[in-house]
Amino acid sequence: MLAVIRVILMTIALVFISIFSCFYCLIRPFHRDNVHHTAKYMGKVSKILGLDIEIRLPESVKNIGPVVYICNHQNSYDIFTVSSAVQPGTVSVGKKSLKWIPFFGQMYWLTGNILIDRKNKNKAMNTIDLTAKKIREKKLSVWLFPEGTRSYGRGLLSFKTGAFRTAAKAEVPIVPICASNTHKTIDLNRWDNGKMIIEFLDPIYLSGEDKEKIRALANTTRKAMLSKIIALSAETGRELPLPEEKRSQDKSKSEIKND
Repeated sequence: MLAVIRVILMTIALVFISIFSCFYCLIRPFHRDNVHHTAKYMGKVSKILGLDIEIRLPESVKNIGPVVYICNHQNSYDIFTVSSAVQPGTVSVGKKSLKWIPFFGQMYWLTGNILIDRKNKNKAMNTIDLTAKKIREKKLSVWLFPEGTRSYGRGLLSFKTGAFRTAAKAEVPIVPICASNTHKTIDLNRWDNGKMIIEFLDPIYLSGEDKEKIRALANTTRKAMLSKIIALSAETGRELPLPEEKRSQDKSKSEIKND
């Protein structure tokens, strides 16, 4: 019964926040702080989930200016959890099809987020240039999920390099954001679903747009984020599922041992 009530309340909250944000955005459409203000209220819905969110923001990130934020993408609850960490002057990049979702889609567009057509590779490449241009000209920060999709318990997926190439073109640093594990830890029928920690890491400064260096940096950043996510998940008592490559390694070791 509690789960049904929560789903109804979350749906009502999502629709209400979306409609209110749309009206608010009509007063100042595409303002640089629209996403931050809307995300702040979206984040409050985590209370309906029975989840307490702790944001850890180091001094090195406070008032840093335009950056490219990269965060792990776990599941559909992210809209009510990691949204709590969205900083002022930040927009996100999402699929063009999002704008057709009633209420939410119109809000997503009017708040100033960047919509891309993932099916068209040429447009996707142009999006990197367009995003970098907006970062430079409007002094915006951009929030991206480098995995490219939700992990749904598969650990931290491999990173795509788009976020890193965008940062290189815009000549701004990368700021990793690590969110503790929530996969299969939120029970809608449980009153208290514990705590989630979202921690910003120190900024990473890029030099040049060399593809090999960017790929190496993406891999190094992923390892650092994975280590932090594992630590945060352990701190909240929510073990992170093993990443794909770790499961493969463990399976190989087990097979060798059995042989």
